[in-house]
Amino acid sequence: MSGFAPAGDPVIPDYGDVSQCVANNDLFCADWFAAQWPEVFQPALLEHILMTVLAIAIGFVISFLAAVLAYRKRWLTAPIGVTATILYTLPPLALFQLLVPLTGLTLLTVEIALVCFTLVILFRAVLSGLTGVPEDVKRSARGMGMDQGQILRRIELPLAIPSIISGLRIATVLTVSIATIAAFVVDSGLGSPILKAISSPFNTQFIGAGALAVLLAFALDALLTLLGKALTPWTKARS
Repeated sequence: MSGFAPAGDPVIPDYGDVSQCVANNDLFCADWFAAQWPEVFQPALLEHILMTVLAIAIGFVISFLAAVLAYRKRWLTAPIGVTATILYTLPPLALFQLLVPLTGLTLLTVEIALVCFTLVILFRAVLSGLTGVPEDVKRSARGMGMDQGQILRRIELPLAIPSIISGLRIATVLTVSIATIAAFVVDSGLGSPILKAISSPFNTQFIGAGALAVLLAFALDALLTLLGKALTPWTKARS
């Protein structure tokens, strides 16, 4: 996407014949967006989805195991929580800079950073869901002869699903937004056309890529909401 004239020159992308909308640099030119979809916006969107899903999946596995461990060994809650909080409070660009000397300008650098930002949210969500299970329910399960593992799988985890889904929704939307900054490290995701559009006075590329990021966040949030309802049918029956 290097065919833009520098600021101050005629604002017409160098893509051959252009429409009047592009020539006038209107707010959004649907024809130009559609023409660039196969080569620019669709690959960027797919890369963004991959970065987000990979980070959430890895972050959830780590957070889930840490939360279950902290639930069993309560003294681990504070050190794990503090570590996750410290990683969360680091500015994204600062964390990228810290990682680049170790892992280079690679997707691995981006994924490590994105995973770090999900840990505190997902850890707290899982732990909160587990600790929120009523004690009398667990006593009843023990009275039925269930061991700790069975109680966790059959009682505690199902009842913790609403809290876990809430954490996943927050972490996913956050990851979608932070992943746009990853363009400073790798030429990938929706952040790439956004970053390139910042140096150009042409509106459509910036607005198109930004709108896709927003729509992606809404879409993933909606999918997780539907997943939560599907996994907790008893809440609908109760209401």
